[in-house]
This record gives sequence, C-alpha cells and structure tokens, in this order.
Amino acid sequence: MRLPGHAHRRQPDDIVIGPLDLSAHVDEALAVQAVAFGLGPDEVAVRRQIVLRHMTYPGARALGATAGGNLVGFVYGMPNDRTHWWSTVVEPYLRAQGHDAWLDDSFVITELHVHPRYQNRGIGRSLITTITDGATEPRSILSAIDVDSPARGLYHSLGYTDLARQVLFPSAPKPYAVMGAPLPLRRR
Repeated sequence: MRLPGHAHRRQPDDIVIGPLDLSAHVDEALAVQAVAFGLGPDEVAVRRQIVLRHMTYPGARALGATAGGNLVGFVYGMPNDRTHWWSTVVEPYLRAQGHDAWLDDSFVITELHVHPRYQNRGIGRSLITTITDGATEPRSILSAIDVDSPARGLYHSLGYTDLARQVLFPSAPKPYAVMGAPLPLRRR
C-alpha cells in the first residue's frame, strides 16, 4: 500500500505500508518508538526483549511504514491471551467496569508508533486499519496514555471507546486508558 507524502526538499516521500519482520528490524522499530514516545536507552533495552518475546506468540504480526527504504512507523499486535502480562494488569480495571469479556476474542494492538516527522499524514491510521483488517477476531483492544492526545483522537475516530480509565501499569509514570472497538474499524 502506498500513501502519497508531502514534499521534502523537492522530493516526494512515498510511504509504503507492508509486512514487517519485526524480530529482524527490532532496533529500527525501537528507534522510531524512542523518538515518538520519548524513551531512553534503558527503556529501549527492556522493550527490545519484550518485542522479541511477543513476536514468538501465536498469531503475532507486524506492519511497517517506510519512506525511501527507512522505517518511519510500525504497528504490531496479536490475538489477546488472558495469561499475558498486559491482560493480567488490565483485567481488574475492565472487570470493575463490566468490560472484562473484551479480553476474549480480541486482537490487541501492542504498539503503534510513527516518527514525529511523519505524523499527521494518515500513516498511523493506515497501519492500524491494515493490521486489524487481517484479524479473525471480532474486536480490537489497546491501551494508550490517558490524556487527550492525537493518538487517542485517532483511536476514537476509528471507533474505539474507553473501556477503563486511569489504569496503572507497574513502573509507568502516567495512567493509561484501555480502549476497544468492534472490527472492522470505522473508516472516515
């Protein structure tokens, strides 16, 4: 899939969205995440091991967005499993809101990041809609920092609603919101 880009130094950036061997390109992906999410080297090292472990899970898959052969965005996810760490943390919050059934038969968006220079071009939207279009599950769940942000605005525009707010992850400095949407995601 190609997305027309904006001109930079008289050269158009064609954004190509396609399958990504995330295990082979984990360092490139985490470099994008580090810039987009403000991560330091220690946090990147921890996340590297998490990403590599996640990619061994059944049904895990990733997509990348490239411009001129460089990775500028990525998404990955997998069918949710209640035994995974993320699910065990969010389950009590979802249960308290009557939404813990969302942990079953859902495709979880584990990470979605676009380099700041390439944001606001529809890349994140293309990544998340394309990866969920391939899901066999009837719905998708994710977590995002619980503040008004462009990311949460994107998720809301795709049909995600808040299932639980003020979710605290161990060692995370800010609370998160858990969001869910039926699949396929809403298009504009």
